[in-house]
Amino acid sequence: MTAPLLVIAAGGTGGHMFPAQALAEVMLRKGWRVKLSTDARGARYTGGFPHSVEIEQVSSATFARGGLLAKALVPFRILGGVVGMTLRMMRDRPAVVVGFGGYPSIPALGAAVLLRLPRMIHEQNGVLGRVNKIFSKRVDLIACGTWPTTLPEGIEGHHVGNPVRASVLERAGAGYITPGDYPMSILVIGGSQGARILSDMVPAAIAALPEELLANIRVAHQARDEDGDRVARFYADHDIDADVQPFFHDVPRRMSEAQLVISRAGASSVADISVIGRPSILIPYAAATADHQSANARGLVDAGAAILIPENRLDVAALAEQITTVLTNPRGASMMAQAALSRGKPDAAQELSEMVEALAEKGKT
Repeated sequence: MTAPLLVIAAGGTGGHMFPAQALAEVMLRKGWRVKLSTDARGARYTGGFPHSVEIEQVSSATFARGGLLAKALVPFRILGGVVGMTLRMMRDRPAVVVGFGGYPSIPALGAAVLLRLPRMIHEQNGVLGRVNKIFSKRVDLIACGTWPTTLPEGIEGHHVGNPVRASVLERAGAGYITPGDYPMSILVIGGSQGARILSDMVPAAIAALPEELLANIRVAHQARDEDGDRVARFYADHDIDADVQPFFHDVPRRMSEAQLVISRAGASSVADISVIGRPSILIPYAAATADHQSANARGLVDAGAAILIPENRLDVAALAEQITTVLTNPRGASMMAQAALSRGKPDAAQELSEMVEALAEKGKT
């Protein structure tokens, strides 16, 4: 008997791809076959996916990039992707199709609607993304990573949390070493969008720390390619021990070793911080659709686990002050770490997998 097939459709950012990877890992362990449908941009994030996941690149596009001609061609590229995926699904007959958002998820979800296959979406953020909003009334189930999630009137969501990868689960609840008079680590992660302001502000804020505190600081700073050299040079010029890279493949290890995380409030980053349990300073991306990153941060901030600095209030002095507050208060930092853990949902991928299985069973009737 052939194992059931799950098609996962996800867009081209880590925020979509990491929870998709987490679900794939669980479903493979349960004996399912898994295909990932994404575009060339999303394929950059597939290095961590299990090798048995079949990667299918589809034709898709977004109205957010390109000139007038490129935008005029978007509907045709998306339509071509939907037609191609429909033909593939007529052959493969997946048991369930799960969309994680982003324009590259349109072809698979669109084909599932046309073929009336069991289908669902997972929304990572506190506000539905554009694509998930389009499909919210055309799927059987909506799983929510952030709670509460703003949904269209009459639509019911199920709070499962944001699935985290196996490498994050391995560090879940890792013991926290409180700040003190010894080497301390700060992890800076910004995501693929809107990270430049962190590269502009964080190095200067760290350089402005009191000298006795700065002597113990080491920094792991994720900076985009175009910012990396100047960020690394700034740290070197100020004699700050820093590892600057465009992408860390070992974020869970670095996070578990950190005394403080400075981050955007992307859903996956918030989930990782919660599951591992670390104090954080969150700076929501101001240009995020419907300010969804502020919604993502709300749970950690309300729990006393994170300090939120709106982008329009971010400056070197304010950030340096908050970093100092955390790293000179061991008891407070420990309480923040515990509060973060209280908001974590390490079983999110398992819960989501159970929803997939139930939907597959329902589809058989």
